[in-house]
Amino acid sequence: MRSGDPLTGARTDERAWVPVPLARGTRGAVVAPHHLATVAGLGILRAGGSAVDAAIATNAVLAVVMPEACGIGGDAFWLVWDAAAGSQVALNGSGRAPAGLRAAGADSGALRDAGLTSLPRRGALSITVPGAVRSWARAHDRWGRLDRSTVLAPAIELAGGGFAAWDGFIESVEAAAAIVDQSLDPAVGRGFHQVFRAAARPWRAGEPVRLPALAATLETLARNGFDALYAGDLAERQARALGSAGSPIRTDDFAAQDATWETPIGTSYRGVRVTTHPPNSSGVVALQLLRILERFDPPTPDIFGAAGVEDARWIHLGIEAAKLAMADRDRHLADPAVAPVPIEALLDDAYVAALAGRINPDRASRPADAATPPGGGTIHLAVVDAWGNAVSLIQSNYLGFGSGVVDPATGVHYHNRGMSFSLRPGHPNELAPGKRPLHTLLPGMLFRDEGGPPWIVVGSMGGHAQPQIHAQFVSAVVDGGLDIRTAVAAPRWFVEPPDEFEPPVHVRAEPRHAPGVLEALEGMGHPLERVAPFDSLLGHEHAIELVDGGPGTTGGSLAATTDPRSAGLPATW
Repeated sequence: MRSGDPLTGARTDERAWVPVPLARGTRGAVVAPHHLATVAGLGILRAGGSAVDAAIATNAVLAVVMPEACGIGGDAFWLVWDAAAGSQVALNGSGRAPAGLRAAGADSGALRDAGLTSLPRRGALSITVPGAVRSWARAHDRWGRLDRSTVLAPAIELAGGGFAAWDGFIESVEAAAAIVDQSLDPAVGRGFHQVFRAAARPWRAGEPVRLPALAATLETLARNGFDALYAGDLAERQARALGSAGSPIRTDDFAAQDATWETPIGTSYRGVRVTTHPPNSSGVVALQLLRILERFDPPTPDIFGAAGVEDARWIHLGIEAAKLAMADRDRHLADPAVAPVPIEALLDDAYVAALAGRINPDRASRPADAATPPGGGTIHLAVVDAWGNAVSLIQSNYLGFGSGVVDPATGVHYHNRGMSFSLRPGHPNELAPGKRPLHTLLPGMLFRDEGGPPWIVVGSMGGHAQPQIHAQFVSAVVDGGLDIRTAVAAPRWFVEPPDEFEPPVHVRAEPRHAPGVLEALEGMGHPLERVAPFDSLLGHEHAIELVDGGPGTTGGSLAATTDPRSAGLPATW
């Protein structure tokens, strides 16, 4: 039996998976969805690099070996714990819509006049200016200890010298190639085939995959600085390629793109502080979901375990809370620089209590139609260094190779985060020049002690399921007292629309749940699809625990785990 991703076409075998080990160390830890990336990050830590150095190195390797999920043509959100300052900072590396939308006839009004009700999922109009590399620049300027050449060396070596084609990469390339051929003009889609399907046939498992143009671009960044992606020759070459594909992005848009320093947002969940990135990130969605769940008594800790939560009622409450949080997301989430997001009101005690009061504890509800298109295709990584600094970084090209637009001259493939803009007149998330779209991405940290270091650094890919995956993890470690490995590997669920812009009532769940749990959910009225065990559709979550305060404290250590649904392995020393 096999299951498929309706967005990318990628498929996952139903097979017997082995548990990922819980890695322990005292000087550093790296977690990511591919083992080559964690190896690279750990090498940077061992060379004396900071958590930020290792995070960039890990992200850059993932951009090479997991291009279906991330890349330098995408966006990023950071949470950084600065151990010396004893404080946490957020960094927004999401890109903006081009300034020339109106002149190009591609603003929301023109697109509505052309008969569109939503942005295209693929192609040039789905592209916003890539923001990830600019965030690398700002983070490295502030916390980098090693030079760029050292940090990018592993990614350059793998891109130029080759990495072994692996199952997930092979399947994703073939699925994306079919989508590119169906949705893009052949002249535009040719770039994808030139770069990712160079032999004009499927890759063979273990066959070396070389991306020489990307290696050259990374070498330019190592030599001239991360900002070089946004100026000079690289910006001009990208603007020409994007213009040829039909995008209104110009060199001025690259020059104007910057990452912004922001203040993390958070809430308390049964005494544990849960922090995340503010809007346009979906972090507030996860916080509101947890605030709603906190209004209900959880099961006793013995109900949580390797088989998930053995209480259908608790899962039902989580599903219903997610429906309410997603509805508020659709109403309010946007670029706060353009349309302020009412964070305090969304997390207000009285408002949250009113939302919780709308949940029928015995019966599934039918919410309003979703207003945000579904999507997924992301990586999360986390790093803790020898000084106790921590990074939670989430980076994405979205929808499996993003827009499908690839520049063979630079090797950059571009995300399609612009598809998340709304075309509804007056909506907070309505497409506008220079605006950042609603984002599914949310990095996370958990704190036990006020003013102390993080307890857990955590995050997950999974598109619009991310807030639900995050809430399940938080409940597992707080309500259930589970260790991070068991919490990450336990069977998951998430609710989503069965089709685009329909009510979010369709529940995907792993059949590994305890006997009777899924049947009980169906009895409550939840339409339920049993996906394959350890299916990637249910996200890749990774976590690092700072045991007894972590390496920044006397006697502290680290525990790290990666998701068995991914190709990752934790790395510590």
